[in-house]
Amino acid sequence: MTEIEIQMNSFEIGRELTAITMGIDALERSMPAQGSLLGGDGLVPIYLGDGLVDARHYDDREAIRADLARLDPEVAALPAGPRRVFLQGMLKSVRVAVKMLSGASPSFEEKVTDLVGAPAGREDAALIEDARARADALLRKAGFVRGSLAERVQSWEEARAVPIDQIETVFRDLMAEAKARTDSLVFDTGDYDMVLNPVRGMFYTARCSFNEGKMDLNFDLSFTRAALKHLVCHEVYPGHSTQLLSTKAAFDAGKAPADALLITTDAITGCVQEGIGDQGIHLIDFIEDEDDEIHMELRRVRSAAQTSAAWMLMVEGLPREYVAGYLRSTAMGQEAWVQGRLRMAAHPFRGPFIASYWAGNESVRRVRERVSKDQWPLFLEALYSHANSPQSLEMFPQTVIEKG
Repeated sequence: MTEIEIQMNSFEIGRELTAITMGIDALERSMPAQGSLLGGDGLVPIYLGDGLVDARHYDDREAIRADLARLDPEVAALPAGPRRVFLQGMLKSVRVAVKMLSGASPSFEEKVTDLVGAPAGREDAALIEDARARADALLRKAGFVRGSLAERVQSWEEARAVPIDQIETVFRDLMAEAKARTDSLVFDTGDYDMVLNPVRGMFYTARCSFNEGKMDLNFDLSFTRAALKHLVCHEVYPGHSTQLLSTKAAFDAGKAPADALLITTDAITGCVQEGIGDQGIHLIDFIEDEDDEIHMELRRVRSAAQTSAAWMLMVEGLPREYVAGYLRSTAMGQEAWVQGRLRMAAHPFRGPFIASYWAGNESVRRVRERVSKDQWPLFLEALYSHANSPQSLEMFPQTVIEKG
């Protein structure tokens, strides 16, 4: 056989990579939770490929490294384009994860750039100030004119806060509208639904517990309707749940390689996953009023500021209370949010993924804003049928999949 005849194609590589990655996941889940970087969880929190692509069995991580190394020349032989860029980035990312799970301690910068696929460093302070100025102008327009910007943000959030006994009702209303828009504009989610699950004491604001059909919501925080709408869009329609359903459907139909099933991996896939969530309100045209506009600007401020805060804490070594003060004054977040961001940033494995929100949002936004009306269906296919890194997504409209 010639070299070309024995060369693996894109879909074959995707299946191998998926089997290897799920083998890593299985190995980590078999380890004692105490002392584990992942706390007993796997590398792929949600996987819809059981019975479709089985995990490779591993007794040690050397075998994992050998299998990953065997994919390098196969990926390098693929045509230049987003597919090769994604696979090369994914291999690098998974290697960093394996290194960390083997006991090594890469720098925070290496974790951010190679594991997460986000840019290194603080975010642009001028950009953050611009978003703050936009929020300032919107608040004044809405009648919130007294006090400092932070005081007016607090006043707006308190005035618009949904009473705790009404959150469930508002959540259900928003879910119904977001689902209708998602089914019409993005992907038909069928009879899928998710119930609200109040939690407390968590570092996150909300979480998609897809397998349990629950959207966990941190009741230590208060929420405006605009904030709840963003979270519904981020976690469910057209965010994480929708992406899981759509990639599974694409794989089942033979339109996507098996690595489409790896979108929740704690790797470079996370940036675009979070970007879809944060851009969700735009993807289904669900911006209704000035409160939505205010929340969007505050979210931009907070997403960028939390990225800078993590860098300040973990790379520059600034004191925790100083960084907390930065988040309070610059991002103007509630105290439970501030403390949750600091806890996440300090986690040896989860910490660098704090950068995935801003990096992913900006990547998806940049592509969304330049896509023409004629390109929109192909853009949705690229976004919702395949696994992407920020680097591969931003190569759109180049061909998404080259089968080899």
